[in-house]
Amino acid sequence: MSHNQKIAAIQLATGPNVDSNLNEVARLLEEVAEAGAGLVVLPENFAFMGQQDQEQIALAEQEGEGSLQSFLSRMAAQLGLWVVGGTIPLRTANSDQVRSTCLVYNAAGDQVARYDKLHLFDVSLPNHERYQESATYEPGHEVVVCDSPFGRLGLAVCYDLRFPELFRRMVDAGVELITLPAAFTALTGKAHWEVLVRARAIENLAYVVAAAQGGYHLNGRETHGHSLIVDPWGAILAQVPRGSGWICSPLDRGFQDSVRRTFPVLTHRRLAI
Repeated sequence: MSHNQKIAAIQLATGPNVDSNLNEVARLLEEVAEAGAGLVVLPENFAFMGQQDQEQIALAEQEGEGSLQSFLSRMAAQLGLWVVGGTIPLRTANSDQVRSTCLVYNAAGDQVARYDKLHLFDVSLPNHERYQESATYEPGHEVVVCDSPFGRLGLAVCYDLRFPELFRRMVDAGVELITLPAAFTALTGKAHWEVLVRARAIENLAYVVAAAQGGYHLNGRETHGHSLIVDPWGAILAQVPRGSGWICSPLDRGFQDSVRRTFPVLTHRRLAI
């Protein structure tokens, strides 16, 4: 087990200029490393938010090559951090669509896990905002939980938060820490973000690190922010309201073990499939 058991989330209000977004991410990663974090989660679409989702296709990379992946790998290795790399667009066999992919890099800069967002945000909101991720993105098919020095790490992205069955599958794979890059809208975030993040932590007795976009974007969107780190009892350990920033908190595996032992709700499941 790593001696460096602090976990962190970075929050941004990303725009359409990739270089300036990456400069901001690099600055915040350096601050987080300085604060002693061992693992950090970036928000969804950390490198780019343009006028429309389709623009992500032009940025798409093949797995294992490309400037966004190089950036994540380089920063992880330089700073000695495990980096849960928000999402980037990766190419698929279908050139009209990409996967919204979360890559995990270890402290040596090696890619150790890949998760493709399962649930796509195709909704019309009461304030007339409309989203259709399926026009740009192809959904993933696999639940991903990987080993890390911070426990068994489960990967989810944004809209996935609303599907508790995904997190139950992670529990079956031994999940202890859930990471959630996100870009929740201001409207849905205000109503549901905190209660859903805390619910996923409580019902799975897991730590949750939820890294959000937070602020006004040049494309006219407004995202909710309020990145959170929540412990297995549902307590909020750290939170940042809006704009660029980061949060960091100790990870207490002993506390988690004790909660799971003395409050064995996960062993009481009767509908485990």
